Amino acid sequence: MPKGSGKQLAQNKKAYHDFFIEQTFEAGIVLKGTEIKAIRAARVNLKDAFAKIENGEIYLHNMHVSPYEQGNQFNHDPLRTRKLLLHKKEISKLIGVTKETGYTIVPLKMYLKNGFAKVLIGLGKGKKQYDKRDDLKKKEAKRDIERAFRDRQKM
Repeated sequence: MPKGSGKQLAQNKKAYHDFFIEQTFEAGIVLKGTEIKAIRAARVNLKDAFAKIENGEIYLHNMHVSPYEQGNQFNHDPLRTRKLLLHKKEISKLIGVTKETGYTIVPLKMYLKNGFAKVLIGLGKGKKQYDKRDDLKKKEAKRDIERAFRDRQKM
């Protein structure tokens, strides 16, 4: 299966708005108890999440996984820090690039692949305000062209 394919559970659209995504990596995620059941029910939010490298390992911060409804006392903390699973070469590559200014590791989407929860993380460089405005103008122009083409087809 190609990277990023599978049953999509959550997507971080804000990341594409705020960052130029230069490279993507597929990472496994370490979960506890009822977290996988909540994730399979698509009760996950990546909006404010970010990844950080600590002691040669990558951790995902601020990813919200809602507590599982039938979990009672075995439920987990919704915003706990979760470890990501990557190959050593990939981690060392990310360490080298994120030491440069302006680069950060951002989760792009979460999906199930062969029964395992995976996170697609991207190496992003922050956009300036004028870059964001330029992207919105291009998107709107493309939408207008498609709309005009559709109207012409109806005639």
